Amino acid sequence: MEYFANNTIFTTEFNIQITAEDGNYNKPFARPVTIFAAVCAIIFSIIGVLGNLVTVIALLKYSRLRRHATTAFVICLSISDLIFSAVNLPLTASRYLNEAWVLGETLCKIFPLFFYGNVAVSLLSMVAITINRYVLISQPDIYNQLYTSRGIALMLITIWTLSFLMLLPPLLGIWGTLGLDSATFSCTILKKNGSSPKKFLFVLGFVVPCVVISVSYLCIYWRVRSSRKNLEAHATDRRAGRQGGGFQRREDSRVTRLMLTIFLCFLMCFMPLMLVNVIDEKMKIPIVHVIASVLAWASAVINPFIYAGTNRLYREAYKQVLCPASSRTPMIGPPLPAHSHSSKVSSPHMT
Repeated sequence: MEYFANNTIFTTEFNIQITAEDGNYNKPFARPVTIFAAVCAIIFSIIGVLGNLVTVIALLKYSRLRRHATTAFVICLSISDLIFSAVNLPLTASRYLNEAWVLGETLCKIFPLFFYGNVAVSLLSMVAITINRYVLISQPDIYNQLYTSRGIALMLITIWTLSFLMLLPPLLGIWGTLGLDSATFSCTILKKNGSSPKKFLFVLGFVVPCVVISVSYLCIYWRVRSSRKNLEAHATDRRAGRQGGGFQRREDSRVTRLMLTIFLCFLMCFMPLMLVNVIDEKMKIPIVHVIASVLAWASAVINPFIYAGTNRLYREAYKQVLCPASSRTPMIGPPLPAHSHSSKVSSPHMT
């Protein structure tokens, strides 16, 4: 998003507008609106920290999920949301409560660094999850060669390094700069020498990952559809698949659908903010911008609820952390093979 000079200045993160008339600055939001935004930021911060922290601990402790590649990327996504909830949302609440930036220059640089960096980490984690599912379904023969412990560690390091490396030019003042826009009291990426990397970062850190994820899921859908047609054409092989590989395919399909749900919810949270800034760029309906921002913040909060609400193994993992005494029950269903390359998040009896 850009800043405009005709008496109106916009900020991407918070969508605050200040109109200058004869030196007087009028805020477009009524005080109840800023209070509402601050309260939402505080509530989301508390829920996001607790939910994502419990998710990380649960996935690390629960052996039936811990040993699979997809779980590593889910933990990466949860850590990103945890940082956003613990750092960005409290700072956002302070800004709305004070209607000014009162937290100093250092935090003013940290805020946009973590804001843009964590959005990139979230999307790149979902890219890694999607590619993981695609390779598993379409190229199972090379899956074990790619997703070794060392390979997964390198992928995770690449995700975090690339996400924050993109912000190095404005952080060092090479291309744009990180700082306070005094007119909007917003800490963001500012222009330096008339240029800013915002558009570049938006394309590289948001548009490209979304395109890769969308294309990958289309390829997965096409592959699964073709496989089903082949099975339907060979009744004998289909019966054998039910006894052998059918269970594995159901497992892979469930986790793929779960990860697709995570991505679609992420888009649903961020898309209103993108559309509002395009459709109502003159901020004729300011309250809509606040609501769109609140929805964007929710993207860091909803994933634990999706995991727990849609998958029994995740519920068991949460229960092991929150209610350890009651979670010591015998395992139902067939044991999961230790050598399996699938990221299993459900059993044949689970929905």
